[in-house]
Amino acid sequence: MIKKTGYFESDVLNPYVNLALEEWLYNRVGDDEVIMYLWRNERTVVVGRNQNIWNECNVVRLNEDNGYPARRHSGGGAVYHDAGNLNFTFIAAKENYSVERQLNVIIGAVRRLGLNAEKTGRNDICIDGRKFSGNAFYEGVKRCYHHGTILIRTDVAVMNRYLNVAPDKLKSKGVSSVRSRVVNLAELDESINVERMKEALKESFVEEYGVEPQLICPDENELGQIEEMKQKYSSESWLYNTSATFSCRVAGRYPWGGAEVLLDVRKGVIEECEIFTDSLEVAVFDRLKESLRGCVFMPDTLTEVLSGVAHTETERTVTDDLMRLIKERLFD
Repeated sequence: MIKKTGYFESDVLNPYVNLALEEWLYNRVGDDEVIMYLWRNERTVVVGRNQNIWNECNVVRLNEDNGYPARRHSGGGAVYHDAGNLNFTFIAAKENYSVERQLNVIIGAVRRLGLNAEKTGRNDICIDGRKFSGNAFYEGVKRCYHHGTILIRTDVAVMNRYLNVAPDKLKSKGVSSVRSRVVNLAELDESINVERMKEALKESFVEEYGVEPQLICPDENELGQIEEMKQKYSSESWLYNTSATFSCRVAGRYPWGGAEVLLDVRKGVIEECEIFTDSLEVAVFDRLKESLRGCVFMPDTLTEVLSGVAHTETERTVTDDLMRLIKERLFD
């Protein structure tokens, strides 16, 4: 039962600090609490937990322009952030976590500013079919969070400079470019800015949960914890999380997302495995990689090993599709 709400707003534009703050808030949220966290990054490309950052982003160009490559814990695809984009995160214990209510806060805030927004698919919020907010989700043992973007005055031309969007992904969504698919709220009403959106979100948050939020402030000890987390998010091992040489590669795109499977097979055994994907399903890919490492590289053995990986119908669809992909490309 929700008895209180919390509010935290970051005043820095560094993605490594802001992702660390998100993790800190996730670790401290109470059992009876929902937290709303608002934050912005400057010139940043954030990839999903299981994505290959080199495929999704022009890392060299981003670094040359003093931008930030970053990786989050949740699944989903790569997104571009600048100071004209406002990010939000809702954090709660599982019993208080409701994507529907959290989306109500976003949609309610936009409607307070005079625009009619609606949720489309699983992770987009659109106005007249054009996306201004993408969402991603993370589920832990006891807590969850839901975060996303709100495009207000983002430089879409710069976005196209850094994002590498696969043509088959755009085709699956019936559009021809990133630019045609997204919209800034300020394009629809030039009076909308970041500060007005923050105020609308605060009001909508109170309206949805019926509780005035308590402002959250870290103490000196917690600031030290946040600094340690920042070092993780800025580390090369986190950002560029693969160094193995792979002997087999297969890739495909499905309704649940795209996937690239890399296998290092030696003497008939899978020594190393990596799976890059923009799917919102995160946990199943961790289990897949763990199960495939050390597995004998034979169709029947792979089928047997992967049969116990999926815990839900959606995950079963993922494992079935990937098993079919591996068999068709590497064995048939």
